[in-house]
Amino acid sequence: MSLILIPIGLFLIGVALYDGFESMVLPRRITRALRPARIYYRVAWNVWAVLLTRVPAKQRNNFLGVFGPLSLLGLFATWVLSLIIGFALVQRALSPKLAGGDEGHGFLDYLYLSGETFFTLGYGDVTPAQSIGRAFAVIEAGTGFGFMAVIIGYLPVLYQAFSARARTIALLDARAGSPPTASECLKRLAQNEQLANLDRHLDEWERWAADLLESHLSFPVLSYYRSQHDNQSWLAALAVVLDTSAVLLAIGDRKSKFGAQMTYAMGRHVSVDLSLVFGLPPSPADAERVTTEELNPLLELLVPASTAAERSAMQTRLAELRSFYEPFLVSLSKQFLLPLPRFVPGKATVDNWQTSAWTRRAPGIGKLADFDENASKEDQHFV
Repeated sequence: MSLILIPIGLFLIGVALYDGFESMVLPRRITRALRPARIYYRVAWNVWAVLLTRVPAKQRNNFLGVFGPLSLLGLFATWVLSLIIGFALVQRALSPKLAGGDEGHGFLDYLYLSGETFFTLGYGDVTPAQSIGRAFAVIEAGTGFGFMAVIIGYLPVLYQAFSARARTIALLDARAGSPPTASECLKRLAQNEQLANLDRHLDEWERWAADLLESHLSFPVLSYYRSQHDNQSWLAALAVVLDTSAVLLAIGDRKSKFGAQMTYAMGRHVSVDLSLVFGLPPSPADAERVTTEELNPLLELLVPASTAAERSAMQTRLAELRSFYEPFLVSLSKQFLLPLPRFVPGKATVDNWQTSAWTRRAPGIGKLADFDENASKEDQHFV
């Protein structure tokens, strides 16, 4: 009967090693449904979402922000536990007797032997009695040392990707508001006579979207990492990039047409591929993100000489462009509990850079930092 433990143990070892390799080392999109890391995150996230209902509303964003780093540590612990149990099962089959300790060793003794061997503690109070068991202990020690080195070695890569993602999100604060919106972004550019420099912004956003695609496909756990500010997120930034590109394409802006096309294509690629990785089909929005009345002033600002019929045609084109990416953003929003920004700010807000824990706002900088003195205290976003 003990021989049955060998394939079981080898299976646990193989699954943990391959899952760790896929999750941390292999830079490819993995869409397979039966994958330990995917099952782990699906269960852990659902449990976390249930616990969220018991957390006070003011603390919910902080509670959600803990999940990403904590779940990563839990995933590491799951891999290590699987390896230790797997090696313990194999040792139990290969070494029916152990040297040292009390007589009549049970499975807990083999588990202890596996644990101290995996972490290379070297106490020596319990050791395999047979040569084959000792050889396997050496294999386990090497496996444990190499596995921990590789996994820990990739943590800086993950945090570098997170920092690169957060950099552009932070830049959107002064450019598109907090939370960012496409309407505010284009208005601020127009008011400061910067629409001629749109190509530079579009190129920056296209590269950011490409980095987002590469990093989040390689490390899907980054999708659970939340931004430092509650009114910012990688999903909101992606939505603003896509919305802004879609507006430029809808109005037929010739100067930025190519840049808008490239940025739109990359942004949609991100939304579709991330939805595919997490197994999320496109979903309709619960509420309309922009109305005709809200969009008309923006179109009049961008295309002053346009007629009502032309603006109607622009809105139709914009709705068509939105239909290719918005359902995927909605699915990602529901999955990660990240709100999607509207095209137009729903109420007066203050940029994060304008506030602090000691003062309500910073002095305005020209037309960039228009501040609504009548905004309620709840509208102020303190850092």
